[in-house]
Amino acid sequence: MAGINDTTMKQSFLNMLDEYAAAPFVTKVTTPLISTSALSKWVETSEGRLDILTAVELAINEGETVAVVGASGSGKSTLLGLLAGLDLPSEGSVVIENVSLSALSEDGRADLRRRLVGFVFQSFQLIPTLTAIENTMLPLELAGKPSARADAVAMLERVGLQHRLNHYPRQLSGGEQQRVALARAFVTEPKILFADEPTGNLDRKTGQTIIDLLFTLNSEKRTTLVLVTHDEALAGRCQRLIRLDGGCIVHV
Repeated sequence: MAGINDTTMKQSFLNMLDEYAAAPFVTKVTTPLISTSALSKWVETSEGRLDILTAVELAINEGETVAVVGASGSGKSTLLGLLAGLDLPSEGSVVIENVSLSALSEDGRADLRRRLVGFVFQSFQLIPTLTAIENTMLPLELAGKPSARADAVAMLERVGLQHRLNHYPRQLSGGEQQRVALARAFVTEPKILFADEPTGNLDRKTGQTIIDLLFTLNSEKRTTLVLVTHDEALAGRCQRLIRLDGGCIVHV
């Protein structure tokens, strides 16, 4: 530091601060993990066209928890199926991670779901001929994971079913079946979890336990959650609410 006095050093520091303050403020633009554009779905009936969803525009960021609510027949489950690529829109688009689902083949959409998506359904959707451990291992085996069994065992232990590994769905209560479904959904550490009325077939107490577990696991795994429900209290636990009425978004 020889040859540089304190005054010079102080002035250089002040000049640096002035330059920083004068620099333009740059806002980081976040690309949504899931987005739709003019998303519509209709079917042809004997009485003419039936519109199920109309020009839905939404954007969901990574890590968000979003509830989709509305009366029966408002298009909630149809929207979820389109977002997951289980169905294709009549018009408009769904984009996940900058990829348009309509541009993918059926196999391409299935591959995207295997890589990015987990599902929890009202009716559990467990394979009746497979045990709890086999149901949980299934997506890992489809993905070619050599640690499928160990990972599935750990996940079933996490949801409190370490004593039910070799039980078939018919041998499990409704709450236990939904715990297996949660284990199967989260075992692949998906980026997105789609849940369609996950407590619809459960009594209130059991349903509350399952929801607490779902949100705990979702927080631990930092998953983006899209939850379809008619339960306003459950929807209130999400960060954001999307309300459908007659196939249109009326609140987002």
